[in-house]
Amino acid sequence: MSMKVADAAGCFGASSVFLFGSALVPFLGPALGILTPLPFLFYGSKLGIQEGLKVSAVTIGLLAFISYLTGSLQLIFLAVEFCCLGLIISLLYTKGFTIGYTISWSTVLVLLLGLTALTFIGLSRGVSPFELIQMHIRESLNEAALLYEQWGVEGSQGLEVQGHLQTVTNAVLKVYLSLLVIGTGCVVWCNVLVSKPLFRLAGVDYPDFGPLDRWHSPERLVWGLIGSGFSLFLPVGFIQLIAINVLIVLMAVYLFHGLSILVFFLNKLQIPVWVRAGIYFLIIFQQVLLIVLALAGLFDQWIDFRRIHTKKGEPNH
Repeated sequence: MSMKVADAAGCFGASSVFLFGSALVPFLGPALGILTPLPFLFYGSKLGIQEGLKVSAVTIGLLAFISYLTGSLQLIFLAVEFCCLGLIISLLYTKGFTIGYTISWSTVLVLLLGLTALTFIGLSRGVSPFELIQMHIRESLNEAALLYEQWGVEGSQGLEVQGHLQTVTNAVLKVYLSLLVIGTGCVVWCNVLVSKPLFRLAGVDYPDFGPLDRWHSPERLVWGLIGSGFSLFLPVGFIQLIAINVLIVLMAVYLFHGLSILVFFLNKLQIPVWVRAGIYFLIIFQQVLLIVLALAGLFDQWIDFRRIHTKKGEPNH
């Protein structure tokens, strides 16, 4: 299917709402920003990857022009990254992968693209891409400290806040790689889920991922969890740093495994939507429930809470 003006206008209109809305709309801005890859994913799947590239190129050009006029040059990098992510997902949709592989490969590929871009930017400034990320984290937390000062937090209370921010900074710098992987994976996951009703409404082919409430993580993943857990006790700082980041990423995978178990039983018991919304809201604000779900996902490898594990050799991840 060839590109039409309506397609280019639709992609530009939707992506500009999500992208600029993320910067301008209070509270809901981050939620809008997460969906920025969706228009590129939709038109890449609707028109095919070649025509989707053309639509995306026109859209990125217009977004870059508007960002330049408004002085929001940082949004250009985000627009390009989200564009690449949407097109990557649309390409993987045609490969017949499971939802687990689709999300994993999309996450890995877009992170590699981002790392490549940061490497070139870093070379121009004489720093590594990881140092660039660390500088951005420090600048963001320093801005938070300035906000506290503007709100009138002074004296011993101000020093206490600065001490807490320094502690947070040190902690984030140790685990920012795992947070980056998890954050990117969540963006991919949201777009994959939201694209399903959108594709069906527009008559665009959507991959048959099977029932998502039966998804489970690969069994061999547990060895990575065990290995990273034991590595934390090794008296080598670099190994401990890698181990904690790997451990956090793997526990996030088991969290989604546990979430699929929860959804399975909510569906089985035909729980109303309003009750489900309350449960999800509670999970978000009670972190102990996140730990419970992650542990449920981990032990499901052996207990099989849903009694649905496929026979050996049949992929369901």
